[in-house]
Amino acid sequence: MTGVHSLLPEGLLTGATTGTEDLARYLDRGGYGPLPTPDRLLGLIDAAGLRGRGGAGFPAAVKLRSVRDAPGQPVVVANGEEGEPGSVKDRWLLRHRPHVVLDGLRLAAAVTGAARGWVYLSDAPAEQAVLRALAEWPHDLRVDVVRTEHTYVAGEETAVVRRIDGGPALPTAKPPRPFESGVGGAPTLVANVETLARIALIHARPGTAAAVAGAHLMTVSGGADGTAALIEAPAGTHLKVLADLCGHGTAAAVLLGGLFGGLYGEGWTDLRLDHDRLIAAGGALGCGALHFLSPRDCPVAVATEAVGHLAAQSARQCGVCVSGTRALAGTLETVGCGEAGREAVEKLHRWSRQLPGRGACGLLDAAARTVGTLLAHFPDRLDAHRSTDCPDCDGDIPEDGRRFTVPVP
Repeated sequence: MTGVHSLLPEGLLTGATTGTEDLARYLDRGGYGPLPTPDRLLGLIDAAGLRGRGGAGFPAAVKLRSVRDAPGQPVVVANGEEGEPGSVKDRWLLRHRPHVVLDGLRLAAAVTGAARGWVYLSDAPAEQAVLRALAEWPHDLRVDVVRTEHTYVAGEETAVVRRIDGGPALPTAKPPRPFESGVGGAPTLVANVETLARIALIHARPGTAAAVAGAHLMTVSGGADGTAALIEAPAGTHLKVLADLCGHGTAAAVLLGGLFGGLYGEGWTDLRLDHDRLIAAGGALGCGALHFLSPRDCPVAVATEAVGHLAAQSARQCGVCVSGTRALAGTLETVGCGEAGREAVEKLHRWSRQLPGRGACGLLDAAARTVGTLLAHFPDRLDAHRSTDCPDCDGDIPEDGRRFTVPVP
């Protein structure tokens, strides 16, 4: 996907990008246009069907309206903290197109009535790019930058609020949610930076609003034979098309949505970039990261590393999350080592059904979904691991998620 309504200078990025878009270039592209009436812009966003790009896919217009209608003076936050190890889109936008994010933040402030904004991130090059953009910022909205430590849960919206308020970047119990009581107790919009960038594009090119809202920045990675890339793809694109573009066309499976969307095996080529269809298929689009498994990759090993990373990244605040992720990771590891009996698989089945929804954030859900989809799509590989050595597994499985890490182009 290329053209005036796209976020990438090219539809596919596989190597280093040079330079950051400055104010003059962004103005040439139609950015920072006159502010519309809040109702008109909100109507455009609503009609286009824009959904959040942070992971949950919540309708952006509903979130904006909730903040606008809450009592008190709202504030707005551009959330650029990517906790998923396999996602690079947010850091790329902040490093190379900070003005489109700031423009979206300005528009979100206009819709909600906010007079204060923040950009929240953990990436040092992104921070420097945003600060340079703010130095030439042509608007009155006060925007500050808050940098945090990079963790899986630091980008969860209540963790964002907590960190901006001076606390640790850890989730808090809900309710209240940030739209009710967020930064300093004010109604707060915490919006992913790609969501804000798409709001800016919808404003600049209202005639292409539906195409802008439907497109996704996708981080694609996989085994040694494929290429890691950042792709902008239209809504409804088959995953097979994205796999072919990056040399993963012979993949046997895909890990969807970073570590949040689960594993999908046979039939993955029929899946499309569509929130509702992926949920109906038992997965989730999440942050838009796809990790393809070659026929030589063991899905048990991939799931074990993913769940082990999630367990290591737990905020250690919810007992059920600490014990649940630890139990899932430990049991998967014994299965992967060929040391588990049938009762271990039965426990995994039970936990994958019982644990979702019981933590303060989505980390526990991600771990349970990974295990549940492994059980659903690869029961034969689990059974094989219990009785013989797997020729596709090699040595200890790390917990740092490095299998899924992608360099920012």
